[in-house]
Amino acid sequence: MKILYVALVTLVVPVILEAQQPPAAPPANPITTAFRGRTMALQRNVAQAFDSIPESKFGYKPTPAQLTIGFIAQHVASDNYFFCGKFGAMQPTLEAADTATADSVKAKWPKATLVAKLKASLTYCENAFAQLNDANLADQVSMSFGGNTRNVSRATMVLGHALDLADHYSQLANYMRLNNLIPPTALPRPPRTGSGG
Repeated sequence: MKILYVALVTLVVPVILEAQQPPAAPPANPITTAFRGRTMALQRNVAQAFDSIPESKFGYKPTPAQLTIGFIAQHVASDNYFFCGKFGAMQPTLEAADTATADSVKAKWPKATLVAKLKASLTYCENAFAQLNDANLADQVSMSFGGNTRNVSRATMVLGHALDLADHYSQLANYMRLNNLIPPTALPRPPRTGSGG
């Protein structure tokens, strides 16, 4: 009987104690928090993918009509500035080489240069997120693309950024698999520690 009593106490007391804890407060800006969490995960995946692709593969493209890995690197960096520059007043400071050099030339820069520029753009986007909150997602911002300018909600730019990262990560993952490389999201996960595993 004592063993049964001890077992019940061992199981019930933690449940009672947990029930007495106040519930965790929701984040102040749940929509922005959700966007930020997902976008930062995508940024990590993209950065890890480029880090793990050998420099010798940066000129690779599966077919003549597709982009090389190097082209994707410079393109994603440019896209990051395009989208994240609309998150608030903070604007990027870019070198002349980044704005005046043709994309096809930038695509052939050394891996170290391309990855450094990509990571600088990711850092800029992470900092730009600090300007966002749920209330200002509805603000209208001016977007110019292909010679056309129109107003869109800031949320459109935030969502566009996340979708763009997801699209290009998927593209990279396919290129990696075609080269017998394992994309970051397909790597084995470390074993769980603790007794709950």
